[in-house]
Amino acid sequence: MLNFDFYNPTRVAFGEGTIARLDELVPADARVLVLYGGGSAERNGTLAEVEAALGQRSVQRFGGIEPNPSYETLMKAVEQIRREGLDFLLAVGGGSVIDGTKFVAAAVGHAGDPWEILQTRGKSVSSALPLGCVLTLPATGSEMNCASVVTRRSLNAKIGFFSRHVFPRFSVLDPVKTYTLPPRQIANGVVDAFVHVAEQYLTYPVNAAVQDRYAESLLQTLIEVGPQALATPQDYDVRANLMWAATQALSGPVGAGVPQDWATHMIGHEITALHGLDHAQTLAIVLPALLAERRAPKRAKLLQYAARVWNIRDGDEDARIDAAIARTREFFESLGVRTRLSDYGIGAEALDALVAQLEAHGMTAIGEHRDLDLATSRRILEACL
Repeated sequence: MLNFDFYNPTRVAFGEGTIARLDELVPADARVLVLYGGGSAERNGTLAEVEAALGQRSVQRFGGIEPNPSYETLMKAVEQIRREGLDFLLAVGGGSVIDGTKFVAAAVGHAGDPWEILQTRGKSVSSALPLGCVLTLPATGSEMNCASVVTRRSLNAKIGFFSRHVFPRFSVLDPVKTYTLPPRQIANGVVDAFVHVAEQYLTYPVNAAVQDRYAESLLQTLIEVGPQALATPQDYDVRANLMWAATQALSGPVGAGVPQDWATHMIGHEITALHGLDHAQTLAIVLPALLAERRAPKRAKLLQYAARVWNIRDGDEDARIDAAIARTREFFESLGVRTRLSDYGIGAEALDALVAQLEAHGMTAIGEHRDLDLATSRRILEACL
């Protein structure tokens, strides 16, 4: 196990009715901006519940944050905060809203062009407004980490950044708030969380027994509760386990002190930027193809994955690896998330532009060994067709 420095200051309030705890979690004198996405939070009463819990505090709203939040929209929130003198941000929604709120928190006081935050992958962030979260969609784990991904539509660029300054002060997780989510969003959330774990687990052995078993337990939980969440949308225990698994998938411990890949995400980001696919859809497309292409450097962990996660123990090693990759693809498909570019009307003619985007964004040596070059990315994308 490699050396590591693990840090996560986010306080979690988990369970039914926890939105009421905003009164104790948000400073009494805060001037709050509530950020949210579409109209669902308003229609289902979550925004009203949040504002009731905030009591007499000064509260303003900013809505319309898109899936794959856009830089252009988020800069309007930055302008509102500066104009109105607001000093606390509250994200109400899923990962896109939370990611966008993190960028806004960092951009408000940024001395230069806020785009530098993304260009430097967060290295230019020296401070941020405090923020909290009310999670309504279990998927990205953004509610308990310091990562954010933002899309600048004018440049067709989808870029992530990291900064300890944008850790949420707290996150409120009420599984009941997921009951009315469309099946597509639940399925996407399961895939997103699954791939988050896989990117930290399917690399190479470093004798990190705790992290390996932790990752395997999360993957097995998602395999179990994912279909249940679709079949019984108002089963509290199922939704609670899904919500907590998705949060844990990217909160830090799984990847502490172990090599991490993230090439699936980097390639997937370019598919979203150019073709507008859901983030989880791109992950479901890329991961099986990437595992097949990278089976040699990942061999030991793929065999471990086959045995411990899918209970595939018979046959020769290559057959077991093939079966584990096939089971992964089948799992995504069973949730209704298709796993081929052609399923979304994307053909071979799109590959040149996708590879060019990877090159333009510096994704020329990615993966856990930093040896996944553009030629390898092209082969992976070809296998995605």
